[in-house]
Amino acid sequence: MTNRFKLLLGDLTTMDVDAVVNSTDTSLQAGGPVHMAMHKAAGPALAEACAEVGECPVGEARITGSFGLASRFVLHTAAPTWVGGGAGELEALACCYRACLRLAESRGLDTVAFPSLGSGPQPQIPLDQAAPVAVHTILEFLEHHRLPRQVALVCFDVPTYQIHQQIFRETLP
Repeated sequence: MTNRFKLLLGDLTTMDVDAVVNSTDTSLQAGGPVHMAMHKAAGPALAEACAEVGECPVGEARITGSFGLASRFVLHTAAPTWVGGGAGELEALACCYRACLRLAESRGLDTVAFPSLGSGPQPQIPLDQAAPVAVHTILEFLEHHRLPRQVALVCFDVPTYQIHQQIFRETLP
């Protein structure tokens, strides 16, 4: 299972995979840095496709084409807003990862690349709490499912990469 998971430092929008994951809001029309970068790289057709899809409740996932991106598809998910940790935010975040992985599996997708969901600059989940959810949820899913065959967690900066790497190392036997 750990050979099917990799951590990368880089630009999610340039990943040549079956699907990249877009961290967005429930309307699929706004979001933080990942959302903005995804739409800038994909072009206006992505916003049009999102408008056709409609809404995506927190913890669920939707799929569109990728348009100007290197990937074939974009999986969209709305991470929860952090309200201090007592409102089920971490479980809702895990649901985002699982929903994207289930959608990828149902579409027969082999490769998926995630950002660190829900840990951006807005009132988001603290990275030290979001990172374990990301790593553990992805690894648990891969342990029980054949697809996707390869999942990458693409970190946009060194501190984000380092904390995910530390969590990943701690899970190794």
